[in-house]
Amino acid sequence: MIADSALTYLSIGAMFGLTAGLSPGPMLIISQTLQHNKSEGTKIAFAPLITDLPVILITYFIFSQFSQYTTVLGIIALAGGIYVTRMGYLTLRTKALTIETTPVKPDSFKKGIITSFLNPNPYFFWLTVGTPIIFKAYDISLVAVIVFLLSFYTMLVGSAIGIALVVEHTKTFLKSNAYLWVMRILGVVLMVFALFFFRDAVKILFHP
Repeated sequence: MIADSALTYLSIGAMFGLTAGLSPGPMLIISQTLQHNKSEGTKIAFAPLITDLPVILITYFIFSQFSQYTTVLGIIALAGGIYVTRMGYLTLRTKALTIETTPVKPDSFKKGIITSFLNPNPYFFWLTVGTPIIFKAYDISLVAVIVFLLSFYTMLVGSAIGIALVVEHTKTFLKSNAYLWVMRILGVVLMVFALFFFRDAVKILFHP
């Protein structure tokens, strides 16, 4: 039971981490790699490990305060479904990327930290998607929570580093059909997964 659940949350974490790592969002990683080298690009990949911690703690606290209010939980589940659907739609619409570069001072890790803190997506993701998943996983076991978080950040950081390595060696990867097809597949998977959030929202709001 626990092993099956751990595998489920491993897959969920990997899916969201891979989408976040490969989506057009980490443009800073790409631009720093093109302007400087892969080392500067990979520094940015590790920024979420620092910036996400306070976000997770804050959203976990907020979610826990409303865990007894089913209407609020239903609205959060509905918002999560909408957010994941939007993620899937934007991922499906991913286009080949072209980035103009100009020589500037690297400061890659600093730029990564600032960009991550100012980006609203992590806040919305953890409030409407990530934290509800953590609560569900914790109902099963702490192992499921750990597996979800480890798989999420392994794929997030790993895929971002992978982009930096690939971009340094072949600047045409982000224009390739392979990249576009990976993003389309991820987009479809995300939109299917969004249906589970909508299902939970309906159950909570209309069948308390």
